[in-house]
Amino acid sequence: MPYNPDIHHRHSIRLKDYDYSRSGAYLLTLCAWRRECLFGNIVDGEMVLNDMGRIVLQAWEWLGTRYDHVLLGEWIIMPNHLHGIIVIDDCKGGSRTAPTVARGNPAPIIPLA
Repeated sequence: MPYNPDIHHRHSIRLKDYDYSRSGAYLLTLCAWRRECLFGNIVDGEMVLNDMGRIVLQAWEWLGTRYDHVLLGEWIIMPNHLHGIIVIDDCKGGSRTAPTVARGNPAPIIPLA
């Protein structure tokens, strides 16, 4: 569907004039398509990942081991989304260039309690 300003009213929550390629800690929220509950279920107050949820977990952890300049902070996977803190510590790869060497000791990943 092409963009139609009469029905599409999304506004950016990005800070005006902030350079998002800078080092820093960023809070990410990644949602499933149409916010469908694809990643598992809440059972007795605990998130139980299904196969797709485990794929999301593996992909998230992969970021911290693959990219030299990326550290993962706290994160949580919910039935239809992931919240996570990602720290870009020195922008070695820049915003468009991926480094080619994996980090030897990834930062510990600490799930939210």
